[in-house]
Amino acid sequence: MNICHIITRLIIGGAQENTILTCAGLHDRGHQVTLLVGPETGPEGSLHDEAHRGGYDVRIVPNMCRAVRPLTDLRARRELAAMLRDLRPEVVHTHSSKAGILGRLAARDAGVPIIVHTIHGMSFNRTQSWPVQMLYRWLERYCARFTQALVTVADAMRDQAVAVGIAPRDKFVTVYSGMRTELFDPARGDRAAVRRRWGAADEEIVIGAVARLFRNKGYEVLIPAMALAAQRNSRLRFVWVGDGAQRTDYEKQLESMGIRGRVHLTGLLAPQRVPEMLAGMDLLVHASQWEGLPRAAVQALLMECPVISFDIDGAPEVVLPGRTGALVRLNDVPGLAEAMVTLAGDASERRRLGRAGRQLCLERFDQRKMVSELESLYLRLQQDAGPNRTHL
Repeated sequence: MNICHIITRLIIGGAQENTILTCAGLHDRGHQVTLLVGPETGPEGSLHDEAHRGGYDVRIVPNMCRAVRPLTDLRARRELAAMLRDLRPEVVHTHSSKAGILGRLAARDAGVPIIVHTIHGMSFNRTQSWPVQMLYRWLERYCARFTQALVTVADAMRDQAVAVGIAPRDKFVTVYSGMRTELFDPARGDRAAVRRRWGAADEEIVIGAVARLFRNKGYEVLIPAMALAAQRNSRLRFVWVGDGAQRTDYEKQLESMGIRGRVHLTGLLAPQRVPEMLAGMDLLVHASQWEGLPRAAVQALLMECPVISFDIDGAPEVVLPGRTGALVRLNDVPGLAEAMVTLAGDASERRRLGRAGRQLCLERFDQRKMVSELESLYLRLQQDAGPNRTHL
C-alpha cells in the first residue's frame, strides 16, 4: 500500500517515537511509506536523523508549526494538500493535535480515500482553559466525520473521546503504543557503572523520572513529593532523564526545597540511552498531568523497574496496583511521597513488581504487534471502501 503519515514535529517524545517506529515497520513490510513533518525541533531534542535512517521517504512541510497561527496554518494545509496530490496515498494517518487537524483537512482536500488519526493524548485536556478545550472538541468532532478510523493508544483515550461525543464507539480501535522491546533488556544493563556516574552508593535507592522538563509533566508536584519522601528516608536519591524549557525553574525549586544535592539531572540524551539509565534505577515515578499512554512507564517495566504514577488516562493500563507498581490520586503530594517511601523500603516487592511488569509489557507493547495491528486496520478499511473508492 501507499501510506502517508503526518506529524507536527519530530522532537523526542512518545507520539514521535511511536510514529517513527510505525513508519519503519510498515516500510520493512514492503509498503511505500512517506512521513510528512514540520521543520521545528526544540530543547527536548530531535528525531529527524532517526527518521531519515528508516528507509522511507521523509518530507518537510515548511509552514507546519506547533503554535496556532491562522495564516501559517492555512499555508501548511495547502502545502500538505499539494504534497498528498503528488503522492496519491491510499491511506493518510495523522498524529498529534495540530497535524491531526490540518493533515485530515488536507487529506480530504486531496481526495485521499482512507483517513486515519491516532489520539496519543487528547488535544483538549485538564491543563487548558475552557475556551481552548471547547475549540479543540469542536475541531475533533468535525474532523472525525470524514475520518474512517480513530486509533487510540489506550482504552482510556477511546472512552474519553466517546464520552464527549467525538465519534461513535465503533469508529475507534485501540492499538497500544509499541516499543523496540529488544532494546530494553535488564540483563544487558550495567547497573553499577551507571550508578557510579550518578554518585549513587549501592545501598541508596534511586528514584527516576524520564520526561521532558516541561510544566505538564508534573514536576511542580513531583518536587515537593520528593522532598517529603527524602525527609523520611535518607537513602533516597533522584535522577531526572531529559531536558526542556523549564529546567532552570525546576533547579531553583529543588534548591529552595533543600534537595538539589540529592538530584542528578542527566540533561538531553538520545532515546537509545534510556535503557541504560533505567538499568540504574530502583523505581520510576511518572507525574504527568495528562497522558495517552505513558511510554516511560512501559520502558521502565521492560527493564524490571516498577512504576509509581498518577491514576489518570492510560496509566492504569500499564501500572497495575499490586502487579506492576502503584497508582496515586492526581496531584496528591503526600500520597506520592508515601508510595515512594513504601516501595523504596521493600526490595523484594520491587523485584516482584518489576518482573511481572516486564512480562506484561513484552506481551502488550511490542512494536511488531503495533505495526501488525495497524496494517490489518488499513487493509480492513481498504476492503470496506470497495474497489470504486479512489482519489477525487
